[in-house]
Amino acid sequence: MNKKGHVLNAVLLGIGLAYVLEPAGDVQTFVTIAEVTIPVTLGALLPDVDTAFGKHRKTFHNLPTLVVFLAFPLYFGNLQWVWVGVLTHYVLDVLGSKRGIALFYPFSPREFGSPTGVTTSSKYADVVTLVVTAFELGVAAVLVHVVPGLVQRVLQALPGDVGNAASELAATLLAVPFPL
Repeated sequence: MNKKGHVLNAVLLGIGLAYVLEPAGDVQTFVTIAEVTIPVTLGALLPDVDTAFGKHRKTFHNLPTLVVFLAFPLYFGNLQWVWVGVLTHYVLDVLGSKRGIALFYPFSPREFGSPTGVTTSSKYADVVTLVVTAFELGVAAVLVHVVPGLVQRVLQALPGDVGNAASELAATLLAVPFPL
């Protein structure tokens, strides 16, 4: 997707996530919109920095980059929502565009995509962006309202210290009002 598609996705996702987390539509909902939308939008734009240097859809469109943004809140105590923007950028590029992304770069240059994608210049690009955004919001709503705690339980089920560390990581990353 192009910059417009990523901004559209991030802003709609930020607003939608705020309503998933604070559905009352009151002042707290609007505070949550501001708390979520700005960092998600910044995170959604970040992977495309690789258009200025490196290899586009490789240098910052991979799992090692996502891990850095997942770990950032552990060390600095802020930017919990930026990783969501980075992740949704990846989801939009994988599901929404024909090309896909190199998830395992620099270990492998292979790009992963989906047959659902369109070219970034397609007249259907905005429609695909809206469909992917709706899918992402649906997943978030299910995690928050239908199976709250599922992610935490799955991570705790991992063997030994790996499960405890992963569970603590998830709790720290989502230290905002996003119940696990």
